[in-house]
Amino acid sequence: MSKTILITGSTDGIGKLAATKLAKDGYQVYIHGRNKEKLQTVIQQIKAASGNQNIDGFIADFSDLDAVSKMADDIKSKMSKIDVLINNAGIFKTSMTKGYKGFDIRLVVNYLAPYVLTNAILPLLLKGDKTRIVNLSSAAQSHVTDAAMAGMDIRNASEAYAQSKLALTMWSFNFAKQHNTISVIAVNPGSLLNTRMANEAYGQHWSPATKGSDILYDLAVSKEYIDITGEYFDNDKGNPKGNFAKAHPDAYDTELISKLIRKTEDIIN
Repeated sequence: MSKTILITGSTDGIGKLAATKLAKDGYQVYIHGRNKEKLQTVIQQIKAASGNQNIDGFIADFSDLDAVSKMADDIKSKMSKIDVLINNAGIFKTSMTKGYKGFDIRLVVNYLAPYVLTNAILPLLLKGDKTRIVNLSSAAQSHVTDAAMAGMDIRNASEAYAQSKLALTMWSFNFAKQHNTISVIAVNPGSLLNTRMANEAYGQHWSPATKGSDILYDLAVSKEYIDITGEYFDNDKGNPKGNFAKAHPDAYDTELISKLIRKTEDIIN
């Protein structure tokens, strides 16, 4: 059965590579980007590379949660179901440090946006066939502070990024418990992959971008990972592919998770 797949942040990097690989297998793939012209260009590139015409996309700036909600409405008007959601969109180093309501842009794009989007399109995910959600975490995970969730400045980009990725991982585990018909995996796709994000942040890379896109592909559609949920996959822990591992201890602390979800709901409501 052909699957319908949505990948956020997929006009570049490992998201684009994963979308192209999935398109080559004949899946119906929807991509997402911030820029209309770039989105249309990438759609045409994927169609040409894959020979698959069932490629479409959506536009939203994930630093604006109102734009994310509008995108969710567009998705619900255009799609009848979603079998795989890959929450891949992310940001690290940027000149613009503030996003929605003045919150750190890493927290907004990397955590709050996928939280809002996923919950908004939940009816389509529930209609999917053995639905899977793959959330892009990171090896960098740091305790989510009350100050960060109150919209106060985070001391540096690395700390803000690490907090956003732990928040995403904590929510992933919580979502998995709430929705037992949907498989949810948080994944570190690999540290310092050869992507624009890593090269702009560190000026170097350790591994090819395909290391990350290949694991996104596998977690999305491989039979190897069917029905696995509420887990963290660390793609640094192995060669050429990683394995399931323990996330930051906070990701297993039910009290901290409940507190995070309460504060998240306060922000978006």
